[in-house]
Amino acid sequence: MSGVTFKATACALAMVIAALPGAGAADSTTVALSAFAENCFSPFMTARLASERLPARHDFYDLRPFSASNAVSPAQGRAITPGTDRRCEVAFDGRAVDAGIDAIAGALASEGITSKVDVPEDFALQPGTQFAAARLLNPQRIAVVQVGTRPGPNGVETFLNVERLTPLP
Repeated sequence: MSGVTFKATACALAMVIAALPGAGAADSTTVALSAFAENCFSPFMTARLASERLPARHDFYDLRPFSASNAVSPAQGRAITPGTDRRCEVAFDGRAVDAGIDAIAGALASEGITSKVDVPEDFALQPGTQFAAARLLNPQRIAVVQVGTRPGPNGVETFLNVERLTPLP
């Protein structure tokens, strides 16, 4: 089984387990954190894959897909953030900012995305952001990651977000 297939299968299985009666909030948090870490930094993510692999509360768009065979994915949730061409976000019930930061740090390290840069001054952070960082993807591309809390459908929710900025000149 390929690594990609295994990750998709493991993520799908975790989502099924979390949906079983009696599955606790900790299980759904773990599923959401894993789904974000395993999928949101992939340049091959598409809207179809996002709806298959990410929890129900996610937000995704990609206006400049990595592969010409992938269709442009218009915004599914909030409006497009000015100056970006891609967003991948998950949200889940409860406060888990520290766990979200750990998930993002692990995902960035496993993808080899380690070149730190400043978050651009004109980048609008989401309300409720408690952690934000930027990483250089390549000489022309920056990604901004955010973790925070905000009101959700069941009380407070935690969000993890990565947005790719439009290419630098």
